[in-house]
Amino acid sequence: MKIVIAPDSFKDSLSAQGVAEAIASGLAQVWPEATLVKCPMADGGEGTVESILAACEGELRHTRVRGPLGAPVDAAWGWLAHNRTAIIEMAEASGLQRVPPGQRDACVSSTFGTGELIRAALDAGAQRVILAIGGSATNDGGAGAMQALGVNLRDAQGQALAPGGLALAQLAQLDIGGLDPRLAQVRFDIAADVNNPLCGPHGASAIFGPQKGASPAQVQQLDQALGHFADLCARALGKEVRDEPGSGAAGGLGFAAKAFLGARFQAGVEVVAELVGLADAVQGADLVITGEGRFDAQTLRGKTPFGVARIARQHGVPVIVIAGTLGEGYQALYDHGIDAAFAVTGGPMTLEQACAEAPRLLRERACDIARVWRLAQRNV
Repeated sequence: MKIVIAPDSFKDSLSAQGVAEAIASGLAQVWPEATLVKCPMADGGEGTVESILAACEGELRHTRVRGPLGAPVDAAWGWLAHNRTAIIEMAEASGLQRVPPGQRDACVSSTFGTGELIRAALDAGAQRVILAIGGSATNDGGAGAMQALGVNLRDAQGQALAPGGLALAQLAQLDIGGLDPRLAQVRFDIAADVNNPLCGPHGASAIFGPQKGASPAQVQQLDQALGHFADLCARALGKEVRDEPGSGAAGGLGFAAKAFLGARFQAGVEVVAELVGLADAVQGADLVITGEGRFDAQTLRGKTPFGVARIARQHGVPVIVIAGTLGEGYQALYDHGIDAAFAVTGGPMTLEQACAEAPRLLRERACDIARVWRLAQRNV
């Protein structure tokens, strides 16, 4: 019996590695002789660096950069020396996790610190940079990151543009002459779990601005400012990417990475799966167990269980999901390679309790699943 355990993290509770270990412990109670292959996963958001480094034996590095509101923060990023690849979670420098709820302001938050992390990767000699761009606190179209990399943005008076997406409405001059020349020698891959365009009703400002502190009026202003930024970028760069899938990811950082860095957009779970060797692990497996904190219809947008199921399906391996909660519409995943789904809780419990007791709950649920699976095998 070979079982591949490939979950995402349970937010505010356990890392993907912790989830995988708890599930493996539960399975081992029933199948001590089974081969349990742990492949911690992520989809481009929180935990991406940790999952990749755990699988690839990489190095965790730290760089002091500007946070989303300008205060310095210590941001971690990953380094794979064998292929000179840097893994950068933009949320480490420019994420919501860096801003208390009462201080979130999509109008002025900046991706400048993410640009500083990219610069640190260049200094290390990176030949490939993977930008995991989930969990952003920003809505500046990636302008701050590009400023950190040498792009000059000025208003009509020739003054350097203030940080944030709203200031882009005042942008009059865009000069790419100072863009770091090393960028042209590096392959950039965007790992994200959203495919929104930059502007419009499904764009960065409209869909994600409110959770970053933008009022309805500010959403409109930000959307117009990003459109103005995109106009000037198209003139300066000679290409138009605002409507491409993923350009609206991370408040438009996806747009800037495509426009200025030639980045390729991939579903984050696909990037992680490639690096951790998930397809090879699934070959010859009898079962795959995956999971995430909340399993619902949104999982279809490219979150970890959906991506894991696509790979398992190619190899004809059944997939079971263990989730913190089963949300509305989760049954739709049964048409996309998921064979069964279970919530960890067996009865009424607060979110705080569930988070605190997640290791035990995961072990128990995995043990239950193993017992049912073993019983089904006996009756075949």
